[in-house]
Amino acid sequence: MGATQDQHHPLSAAGSDRRALPQMRLKFIVCKVLQREAYLCAARSPHVVDVHLMPQGLHNEPDRLRTELQQALTGTTDVQGRGYDAILLGYGLCSNGIVGLHAEQRLVVPRAHDCVTLLLGSRRRYQDYFESHRGVYWYSPGWIETGTQPGRERFEAALEEYTRKYGEDNARYLMEVEASWIREYAWATYIDWALPGSETYKEYTRRCAAHLGWNYEELPGDPGLLQRLVNGCWEDDDFLVVEPGRVIAEDVTGPGLICTQPKPPPGPEPT
Repeated sequence: MGATQDQHHPLSAAGSDRRALPQMRLKFIVCKVLQREAYLCAARSPHVVDVHLMPQGLHNEPDRLRTELQQALTGTTDVQGRGYDAILLGYGLCSNGIVGLHAEQRLVVPRAHDCVTLLLGSRRRYQDYFESHRGVYWYSPGWIETGTQPGRERFEAALEEYTRKYGEDNARYLMEVEASWIREYAWATYIDWALPGSETYKEYTRRCAAHLGWNYEELPGDPGLLQRLVNGCWEDDDFLVVEPGRVIAEDVTGPGLICTQPKPPPGPEPT
């Protein structure tokens, strides 16, 4: 007998929103940090969703992020040559890295500052937690797998690299400089989507918090926002729909965070 799905599981409700919509073919461009969550939501979508992973860390270089995303947006057909009905961006504003992006097909973007909103399910939930937990550093399976999260392993790897390059005394000084920004944080918060292996990631986050002298907390994730994105439920409060001929623009003082504007005409041809 098949197992009955736990209706209280955080993924149960998200996957149940399978409205009677014509099946679409969607290209889902997303940071590798979100690959586990992206593939899970794509598998639960009533549509055909092709997941296109982008390298982690591009948000640190917004201009490079914009360039590489724009290149990914030029792919308008799948591997079988079939056209997409829409292209989805699994990104937030990301230091304005998505500003100016455009596509030949309908482009859909969550109204979010960054990927944490996508993991928590809403901008309001992100803002409420941020305001009540000053100095929070977020942990998730994807971020932990990058090997860049603050903790003993990162400290020891950096010390070894600095010592090899600059000598022991200079390495110690560089580590003291690096530690200065760590003192600005007080919380290591793990966003829990109840994915397989979650206990291992939680324990890793606890060890990081203990090493850094931070508080540890777990916060249940909410797949609702990502699931609605791949399900084609693009309500204006949560998503920006960018039609061909328009580009993404920032609107940080407005309620929607991002908006669209006409695509500027191409510049003059080089002589």
